[in-house]
Amino acid sequence: QLQLVESGGGLVQPGGSLRLSCAASGISLDYYALGWFRQAPGEEDEDLSCILFNGSVTNYADSVKGRFTISRDNTKNRVYLQMNTLKPEDTAVYVCAADHDYMCSGARSMQEWDYWGQGTQVTVSS
Repeated sequence: QLQLVESGGGLVQPGGSLRLSCAASGISLDYYALGWFRQAPGEEDEDLSCILFNGSVTNYADSVKGRFTISRDNTKNRVYLQMNTLKPEDTAVYVCAADHDYMCSGARSMQEWDYWGQGTQVTVSS
């Protein structure tokens, strides 16, 4: 059973940066697509980014394109989300997800992924 644990969230001022990390245990992530979502109170889950198992494909939601970068390190069984130029509207719980058969071919709901974690809180405020 694959377990995903996010870390790296916290309080940051507008314009600041954070790097989120998601560690996997139980199964190697080598052949899994990995993604990040966020959940803000009263809003639907937002599919932010996806990276293919070999890193050859990455895509981003328009709301974070140019500011966020997804990456992975298969040797460490981790996926990362570098977040720059953060805005108050980026405040949310950030969740990572994994799927063995997904090809990062378009936005999907978190429940369509095989696995997801509990999330880490990111708060952008002055």
